[in-house]
Amino acid sequence: MKANLLVVDDEPITRQSLTDILRLEGYTVHSVPNGEAAVDFVRMYSVDLIVLDLRMPGMGGMEVMRALSQLSQDTEIILLTAHGSMETAVDALRHRIHDYLLKPASPKQVLESIERGLTRRAVKLAQRIEGTSELSDFSPHTVQFSDGTVVDTARRIVERGDAVVQLTLSEGHLLKVFVENPGRVFSHRELILLVQGYEVSQQEAQEILRPLVSRLRNKISNFPAIYDHIVSVRGTGYLLDAIV
Repeated sequence: MKANLLVVDDEPITRQSLTDILRLEGYTVHSVPNGEAAVDFVRMYSVDLIVLDLRMPGMGGMEVMRALSQLSQDTEIILLTAHGSMETAVDALRHRIHDYLLKPASPKQVLESIERGLTRRAVKLAQRIEGTSELSDFSPHTVQFSDGTVVDTARRIVERGDAVVQLTLSEGHLLKVFVENPGRVFSHRELILLVQGYEVSQQEAQEILRPLVSRLRNKISNFPAIYDHIVSVRGTGYLLDAIV
């Protein structure tokens, strides 16, 4: 059975175009023109994944995410924005959205992101049922690994037993992206946007990330649950390959 999707965008042409594309892929798709309607829809119906515009009149995308974190924690969210910034990226990650795409995103980008989001949702639901999750959250800002390693993304601390390391702001943001999105490949440019808050070319992104990832790995070298699983995907970017 194909998933239930909701498209939320105040631009009629964008909303209809995206809805049509997703329906052609076989998804059950509904669309609404604003954040208030999105929240009302989720209150009444089950939604597997939402494609959500950031800037809308009235209730914007960030407010919708905050509401959905209370209403439907199993719903995956893809945030679409033409105005990427550090503040919105970090706030979005704090609410554990699945993806953060810059407009105009191509249909291929959106479809691939939706497939990954639905896979992520299915894995989380299966792990909840089976009780076999490799990672388990025990506070809004803390992630614990199976070997006892704890990452506190709010305080930017990694610890296990008596071993504790403090990360810089950039190192903390980078690790937060990884631990909250295990198994997802991030491009170099995506990581720079999420960590530093600005867009650069692919070559510039690689040059900026290389020393940042190196510094992070040096600091967490005594925490193999993370260190051993930060993987470079040649020519593409990085991922935390932590669920095996």
